[in-house]
Amino acid sequence: MEVNANDCIKGVILIGGPQKGTRFRPLSLDVPKPLFPVAGFPLLQHLIEACVNVPAMKEILVLGYFSSEEINPFLNEISHLYKDVKIRYLQEYTRLGTAGGIFHFRDQIKAGHPSAFIVINGDVSGDFPLRDMLEFHRENLNKPVKPLVTMLATEATRQQSVNYGCIVENKTTHQVVHFVEKPSTFVSTLINCGVYVCGIDIFSVISKIRKEKQESFYSGETQEQLESIMIERDIIMPFAGKHGNIFVYQTNRVWSQVKTAASAIYANKQYLELYRKTKPSRLAQSKERGDALGVRVIGDVYIHPSAQIDSSCVIGPNVSIGKNVVIGPGVRIHDSIILGDSAVEDHSLLLYAIIGWSSSIGKWSRVEGTPCDPNPNKPFAKMENVPLFNAEGRLNPSITVLGCHVRVPSEVVVLNSIVLPHKELTRSFANEIIL
Repeated sequence: MEVNANDCIKGVILIGGPQKGTRFRPLSLDVPKPLFPVAGFPLLQHLIEACVNVPAMKEILVLGYFSSEEINPFLNEISHLYKDVKIRYLQEYTRLGTAGGIFHFRDQIKAGHPSAFIVINGDVSGDFPLRDMLEFHRENLNKPVKPLVTMLATEATRQQSVNYGCIVENKTTHQVVHFVEKPSTFVSTLINCGVYVCGIDIFSVISKIRKEKQESFYSGETQEQLESIMIERDIIMPFAGKHGNIFVYQTNRVWSQVKTAASAIYANKQYLELYRKTKPSRLAQSKERGDALGVRVIGDVYIHPSAQIDSSCVIGPNVSIGKNVVIGPGVRIHDSIILGDSAVEDHSLLLYAIIGWSSSIGKWSRVEGTPCDPNPNKPFAKMENVPLFNAEGRLNPSITVLGCHVRVPSEVVVLNSIVLPHKELTRSFANEIIL
């Protein structure tokens, strides 16, 4: 991509706010979901790094309704890593929606006269082709109908597609001719990834939509929340096929949503695999760490430099070990996330589990969950975000999650269970939520 020296691109990351739902709990009880570490780094940082790699990226604006005291310390901590790009958090006063948020902060986005800006939903992960997508958007500016929005899309299975926004495109022009958010019947296997390239003229469109919503609200025609405007519902759905200015760029790179604790394990696997291509120095290697000499590392593993791991352990694949973690002799860890200041004592097994901050696992214990990864035998399969409970009211098998400050004694099995923070277990559990 050729970059004009005076060109300016901005990134906007929409992180939402404190969740009312329980899908990411108990992990979101201790830290805002965007700051939850996956593959050793917060989800938000992965999205920031994706934006930073775009040529001419001058500023990244993080929008949400978390308090600034929760987000700003993290942004201040990492700002020195990306000196060429300004990063700011802008706090919404209420839930404004994906389009309402960018409209509310339109002056901050338009400052510096960017030619376009990239919008990313904060609950997605993967290898985003932002450079190629931006170039595709710019190429279409030369066509008779200029793109208002270019949306990123990927393929899903026929059965899973109804759980996402479904796109029907003109295969020749790549214009979106129809879009439905979570349809009740099959529409298309092409699904929305929650990533958009927008032109500055989108603000005049949102202004008209906002005026129409105000008129409907005050005339009593609707009781819908006045401030909330969605890119998907209020712009893409009505504009698709009508104006011809919504375009789609399809990718076959890895992509997934991060909605549940189980999806964090899958995102962890994705980003660790991505490190091999983009940041191999982040991956641990056997017998190369002075404090973990002789540790057997299998596959892709992230180990924080401050972690202390006995040389007889076997770690991996798809494991992230956080700051100041201590792991004793003979421990086996596979497809798990161990958060900071935790301890795993001798000869324990961790498999498909997330161990919360400052938790401890006793000797000869087993903490195990059930993977929810996409079916490898189905092309384009996505991860199943299964509900917490089945139709009979029982806990669906999924990964095991321990909240912060949980104590698991020696010689105990914790299987397919969720343990809330500050609990001290006294026995084995299976398929339970320990309150």
